[in-house]
Amino acid sequence: MGRDIICKIENVTKRFPGTIALNGVSFEIARGEIHAIVGENGAGKSTLMNILSGVYRHDEGRVEFEGKECDFSSTNDARQAGIAMIHQELSLAAGMTAAENVFINRMPKTKLGMVDYKKMNQDCRKYLERLGVSYLSPKSKVKSLSISEQQLLEISKAVSLNARMIIMDEPTSSLTSAEVEFLLNVILQLREEGVSILYISHKLEEIKRIADTITVLRDGQHIVTKPASELSERQMVNYMVGREFEGAAMRKFIIDYADKKPILSVRNLYDAAGKVKNVSFDLYPGEVLGLTGLVGAGRSEVLQCIFGANMIKSGTILWEGKEVKIHNCDDAIKLGIGLIPEGRKIQGLFLKMSVKENEMIVYEKQNAKMGIRNVKKSKDIAQEYKDKLRIKTPTLDTPISNLSGGNQQKAIVARWLMNDPKVLFMDEPTHGIDIGAKNEIYKIIDDLAEQGVAVILLSSEMPEVLSLADRIMIMHHGYKRGELMNAEADQVRILSYTLEEAVTEDELADREKAAALSAQKA
Repeated sequence: MGRDIICKIENVTKRFPGTIALNGVSFEIARGEIHAIVGENGAGKSTLMNILSGVYRHDEGRVEFEGKECDFSSTNDARQAGIAMIHQELSLAAGMTAAENVFINRMPKTKLGMVDYKKMNQDCRKYLERLGVSYLSPKSKVKSLSISEQQLLEISKAVSLNARMIIMDEPTSSLTSAEVEFLLNVILQLREEGVSILYISHKLEEIKRIADTITVLRDGQHIVTKPASELSERQMVNYMVGREFEGAAMRKFIIDYADKKPILSVRNLYDAAGKVKNVSFDLYPGEVLGLTGLVGAGRSEVLQCIFGANMIKSGTILWEGKEVKIHNCDDAIKLGIGLIPEGRKIQGLFLKMSVKENEMIVYEKQNAKMGIRNVKKSKDIAQEYKDKLRIKTPTLDTPISNLSGGNQQKAIVARWLMNDPKVLFMDEPTHGIDIGAKNEIYKIIDDLAEQGVAVILLSSEMPEVLSLADRIMIMHHGYKRGELMNAEADQVRILSYTLEEAVTEDELADREKAAALSAQKA
C-alpha cells in the first residue's frame, strides 16, 4: 500500500536579490508522518517553510496540498488551507491570556456582539487537555508562561485551527531536557491523530528519535529524502556538508593553574534584580570556562552584570588584580571584554542595517578619530572577517536580516574578533545553528584560547561544554553551585549540582540572613 501523500513539492524555486534560495526542490510529505528537514544554515529550509506557510510565494514550480495546487498570498491563506507554522521566535502576545492568543482574530462572540470569554476559555481548555497540559490555565497571561508552555500554546492554536500539517522550526532549542521530552511526546501524539509534522532541527539525535522520514537540503537544492531508519547521524551530516565530515577535534585542556594569574576576578556578586546571588569566580588567560545550569539559573545575568548591561547591587570586579568599576557596556569594551548575547535577533543584531554595519559597529566607535570614520579601512576589515569566518552573503551591503542564523551569528563573532578582546563572553553561541557552523564556532573558541584570550562559554548543551571547557561552573537559582575541572566532569555529575536538595554554603548563609531579617521585623 502506497503512502497517503498530503503535500507535494515539485521543482520549487525561489530567488532573492543576489541569490537563489531554492533551486528546483521536489519531495513529498505523507499524512500522519513526522518529516524532518535538515541542512546547514543557508540550505533553504526556512525559505521553503515560509513558502508552505504563506510568508513567501515561490517563483517557479508548484505546491500541492491535499490534492489542490496552492499559491498562498498570506499566512491566513495557508492556515485556512490547513497548514500552520510555529516559528523559532514565538509570536504570542505577551500581555494577553492563553485563550486570547489561541483565538486571536477569531474570538467567539455573544448574541450582543461581545467577546464570549466563557466559551473561549472552555474551548481553549479543551485543546490544552487534548495535548495533556490541562494544568495550564486559559486565563494565564502569556508573559507568565515558560518557553515550553508557550510552545505548547502555539501547538494548541494550530490544533484549534484544524491544521492537518504543522511546521515546527527548532521547537526544542530553548527547552530543558525534561521539557524536550514532554514536547516530543506531544508531537508523537499529534502524529497518532493523523497530523503531519514538518520538523526542522539541528539536533540530529532528536531527529533520529522521532522522525519517520528525513529530507536533506544543501545550498538551496534537494539532496535526498529517505526513511529515517536508513540514515545515520553521520550520513545526514555528510549529505548536509557534501563531503565526509570529520567533526570537532578535542581541545587540550588546562590541567595545572598553579603558575597562572587571573585576568578577571569576581567576588560576591549580587545583581539588582535578585537573579545573581553571591557569585565568585576567577577567569584566566587562554582558558575556556564553561558556564552551565538549568534555564533561569542566572547564568546570562552574571555575564550581563560584568559587561555593564545589568545593574550590580553589590560585589567586586577585579581586572588583572585591580578593582574596576564597570558602569556600562562601553566601560567593559574599553577594558577588552566582548559579549555575544543569547538573543541574536533581539540583543545582538541591528536587523535593518547591513552585514558590514553590523560587523563594524563596535570597531568604528572605538577607532574613529575625532568622530570621523575611515570608510575604506572599515570596508577592508569587514571583507577580511567575512572571508576569514566564511560568512555567506551576496555582498557586505546586504541587510543582515537576509542571512541565515549561522551567518548572522558569525557576523556577531566577527564584530568582537576584530577588536582583539582579552575576554569574550559567549552566551549560547551555537543556539539554532547547524552542525557545520557549530564546528566553525568551536574552532574559533579553540583558536582564541590558543592566542591567550579568556572565554566564558555559556551553554545548555552538555556535550558542547564537556568538549570545550577547561573548567565548568554550574549555577542554580542564582548561586554558583559547583565547579569542576574537565577531567572530573561528566553529565551526571554536572546535573547533580542542579538538584533542589543540593544546597551550597552561600545559599545556607543567605537563608540564615533572610531568616534573621525576618525575625528582626517580627
